[in-house]
Amino acid sequence: MPSLIIRLRDGVAYEVVDQNPSADNATLCLHGFTGSADSWSFLNAYMKNTRLIQVSLLGHGKTDSPANVRRYAMSQQLADLVEILNQLKLHKVNILGYSMGGRIALSFASRYPDRVNKLILESASPGLLTFPERMARIKHDHQLAQKLRHEGLVKFIDFWESIPLFASQKILSAETQAQLREGRLKADPLGLARSLEGIGTGSQPSVWKALKHMNLPVLLICGTLDEKFCKIAKRMQQELEGSQFILAEQAGHTVHVEQPHFFGKIVSEFITQD
Repeated sequence: MPSLIIRLRDGVAYEVVDQNPSADNATLCLHGFTGSADSWSFLNAYMKNTRLIQVSLLGHGKTDSPANVRRYAMSQQLADLVEILNQLKLHKVNILGYSMGGRIALSFASRYPDRVNKLILESASPGLLTFPERMARIKHDHQLAQKLRHEGLVKFIDFWESIPLFASQKILSAETQAQLREGRLKADPLGLARSLEGIGTGSQPSVWKALKHMNLPVLLICGTLDEKFCKIAKRMQQELEGSQFILAEQAGHTVHVEQPHFFGKIVSEFITQD
């Protein structure tokens, strides 16, 4: 599916893939760090009656990579998504977010609750609760950005693919692993570095306290091999009244990659159910 280029009022251009534009039920899909709109291309096979708005976030895919790190702040990213939806003449949508995209989806639902119908969060977090935690994470993310600048994209992706969070991807087929790597290596190093610094977990405002005020259907998805994010999801479920929590067996952080059929089926069912 060819991508659109949507240019915002400040001139920043976003890559957007608009699947099934004639469908009534629209879902905004937000990828994780080093991903792009293409991360969700497989979903169309499971959601042919759903309009899938797949956005490459700032610094990713064919979306621009502004030099100013402040342009990547969460408040700016949320405003960008509102403008994109307005240009597409969409008011209320479902939002699907994975990892970084899940943090953005949660923040969007907290800031603009009237624009969200249902929320699907895969391996997501509302951010960090305490100031020391945030400061430590900001330092860590800035170190990663420096590593990316000094060592280059290939060495950074080598490192990124080796971290324990993605260990379960090693059991994927060689073809799937090669496709993942190819997608990561298409990234703009400047965009990735700025993304780490501008909208990393430490930089974003925490939305933990906002969870109990969210009055909308929420589906939480986590892989059983991802202990850290399963614990976070269980805590989130306690705060989100009426939310659903589904575990994907034999999957880690990237459930949509490791168990695409399972993922596509449960997301499709959640979005279409009354």
